[in-house]
Amino acid sequence: MLPMPNARNVIGKSHTARAALLGCMLACSSCTIAAGAAVSYPTKPLRLIVPYPPGGGSDIMGRAIAERLSQQLGYQVIVDNRGGASTAIGADLAARAPADGYTLLVGTITTLAVNPNLRAKLPYDPVRSFDPITLLASQPYYVALNPSVPSRSVKELIAYAKAKPGELNFGSPGVGSGSHLTGELFNSMAGTKMVHVGYKGAGPAVIDLVAGHTSLMFATLSTVHSLFQAGKLVLIGVTTSKRSRAMSDVPTLAESGLPGFSMRSWNGLLGPRGIAKPVLQKLNAEAVIALKNAEFTKRLLTIGFEPEPTTPEEFAQFIKDEMALHARIIKTAGLKVE
Repeated sequence: MLPMPNARNVIGKSHTARAALLGCMLACSSCTIAAGAAVSYPTKPLRLIVPYPPGGGSDIMGRAIAERLSQQLGYQVIVDNRGGASTAIGADLAARAPADGYTLLVGTITTLAVNPNLRAKLPYDPVRSFDPITLLASQPYYVALNPSVPSRSVKELIAYAKAKPGELNFGSPGVGSGSHLTGELFNSMAGTKMVHVGYKGAGPAVIDLVAGHTSLMFATLSTVHSLFQAGKLVLIGVTTSKRSRAMSDVPTLAESGLPGFSMRSWNGLLGPRGIAKPVLQKLNAEAVIALKNAEFTKRLLTIGFEPEPTTPEEFAQFIKDEMALHARIIKTAGLKVE
């Protein structure tokens, strides 16, 4: 006669089996949900918030990627310009939006690296308020002069600015913008005292530069290229450590008397914190496909953008590194936290 099994062991094994079965069912259910989320998104148009008025480099980048993603996703990506408060208005609007993947943000160097170092109170947190999707592209700044300024090289500009301290002024898209910090770093390294004039976006700043209300601007090529070609602006230097592929005949500031000078602008794609992982992965994959497309890359390079697709994790680390870098630049430039 076989011994009877211990009732406690039978119950324990039964519970274990049921728990294992339930775990498998839940795992399969999760996979099904995840797969469904990836397949069913998007099902309606998306909104892409650009935290600047129309006309500047970030707006141009935003409209370019929106057009490309619209083609790939099969739904329109609508650009929503929300300028003001050094990008804080648009960034806050994006941060407060539902984390469903239908509201995205073109994040900028100002939004994510400068503001947290220059502003004591922000309505958003550059790290905790957003899910990074991918870095989009970077751009050097060009020293763009109104033709009335009697300088045709960086060395001549420095000499002229030193001879007339406080007389030259430079416009920027706003206080704390990458363009503004580049100008302040220029003042610090060159020993000049050019006066900053902040605007609500690159578009208005360029309009006043062409009109002669400001002397110069540290501007991205996408912002000033057509005006340069029309002879309305003069480009005398580029701020990256190497010459730009788009304008290889324009010398760097480092080779023009300011060794070690290196600054650039960049844009990235983000969404409100909490986007479902399959949706986030879908957005990253589609954006990377766009940025690696040969035709699209050529289009971006023509207007001064250097495509730099990344993973969400790489972009998150990039943001942290840029925050640390600009903390040092702000300290060097002697700017005070507002």
